[in-house]
Amino acid sequence: MIKLNNIFKWYSSGFVKTFVLRDVSLEIGQGEFVSIMGPSGSGKSSMLNIIGMLDEPSEGEYYFLDQPVHKLREKQRSELHKNYIGFVFQSYHLIDELTVYENLETPLLYKNIKSAERKAIVADTLDKFNIVGKKDLFPNQLSGGQQQLVGIARAVITTPKLILADEPTGNLNSAQGIEIMELFKKLNQEGVTIVQVTHSEKNAEYGTRIVSLLDGRVEQAYA
Repeated sequence: MIKLNNIFKWYSSGFVKTFVLRDVSLEIGQGEFVSIMGPSGSGKSSMLNIIGMLDEPSEGEYYFLDQPVHKLREKQRSELHKNYIGFVFQSYHLIDELTVYENLETPLLYKNIKSAERKAIVADTLDKFNIVGKKDLFPNQLSGGQQQLVGIARAVITTPKLILADEPTGNLNSAQGIEIMELFKKLNQEGVTIVQVTHSEKNAEYGTRIVSLLDGRVEQAYA
């Protein structure tokens, strides 16, 4: 599903290159649950952003569902991202001015899904995530755990093939964190491929495989 070949990422300042990723090669199969670990500054989020097509590598090849992402135009990359990838952020990234219902509906609007079908999908998602009672509330009226739950619901509402999660439990207490990780586990069992960046060994163990990064390089990948 995902194939990274000799990926480098750097930022140039004058004649100086600051490397974030160095010669990263990695394959992730359909249905895997991969945890990416490593200290701060090891390149974890940069790698996730490249996989999610939010950023481009400076050098190297990236194939997603056999598509050469590194050769695609921005519009084509945007279509791939929109149709196949859901992103879950540590800081929730909900739209403050929209209710829970409207936050969930937004990705469906981007996909030009008709009104009646949108209503059915949102209703089904609210039910699945046990947040029907929160649908008319705004993000600032929710707890951190509830906001993250809505963030995940929004990421999966378009039934993506891949979910990318960047420190998804970073702002939550331990009970909320377990609830979110169990939810990921369930989604993975339903066939969704998940790649998460985490500092937590406990969270990493939910994955079927752990990839360890250090100074922008893959140190080891183990089951």
